[in-house]
Amino acid sequence: MNIKEEVVEAVFRAVDEVNQMRPRDKIITKSLDTVLLGSSGVLDSLGLVNFIVEAEQQVEDKFGVAVNLADQRDLGPGQNSIQSIGELVDYIASLVTVEHGA
Repeated sequence: MNIKEEVVEAVFRAVDEVNQMRPRDKIITKSLDTVLLGSSGVLDSLGLVNFIVEAEQQVEDKFGVAVNLADQRDLGPGQNSIQSIGELVDYIASLVTVEHGA
């Protein structure tokens, strides 16, 4: 399994954890295409914070690498921002790859 596949697993575990706290009609679909933010997004700002914190924890548990996603300018509204789970996975995979020296 490569790093990206492992990041997908970690992020999907974060989705599972966050979904346990959400109403059934507001669950996050485990898909790389799921839009997190914006007009078609599934999360509001508080939901995004909860999701990011959980994703950080899952990545640290999986890789032993602490990533601080909440401080990244690419998370949140904006032209170049990360909007989907797939984009988030790609971003995290790039951070983990740098940390692992791969």
